[in-house]
Amino acid sequence: MDHKATLQAALQQVRQDLVSKLDGLDEYQVRRPMVPTGTNLLGLVKHVGAVSLGYLSVVFDREPGYDLAAFFGDDEEDLWAKPTETRHSITDLYAHAARVGDATVAALDLDSVGAVPWWPPERRAVTLQQILVHLINEVARHAGQADILREQIDGQAGRFAADPSLTGRTAEEWLGHRARLEQAALEAARRA
Repeated sequence: MDHKATLQAALQQVRQDLVSKLDGLDEYQVRRPMVPTGTNLLGLVKHVGAVSLGYLSVVFDREPGYDLAAFFGDDEEDLWAKPTETRHSITDLYAHAARVGDATVAALDLDSVGAVPWWPPERRAVTLQQILVHLINEVARHAGQADILREQIDGQAGRFAADPSLTGRTAEEWLGHRARLEQAALEAARRA
């Protein structure tokens, strides 16, 4: 596999990891702010969709197909879903951003030059390779946040339900495991 295909495959994987966190949840659960900053699952999907679309369209002088200014306002509109926005409209944005992004990657070489207008002037000039690495990091970071939010909502952990990379423990065994970790943290704090 060449470098471009490797980067694109990594981006596609983390995109899927993030959006899959919505599976099986109701409207309240996907919109519910789970931490003091208001981070929520549907907001993460909306944010990643809008940001990805900008990076893989505007930066390379390609048509985004959406009015991106509508997502970035004074109230961080890209990070939460308004009551009038449907889950479907947000996942459509996300899928559209993936299609536009994949088309941009297919059309350009890794050393193709673009400009990020919202970055400081000294950093604006970029290559497709730089943007792909940036987006993989960005989406992976938000997918990790979504992992934690999903676990808080319904206990589902891992990349997907029944992820074999997780130790198969019962709910009771997880409680015991967590208690052992809490005890270890308390003991380490006492020693410090």
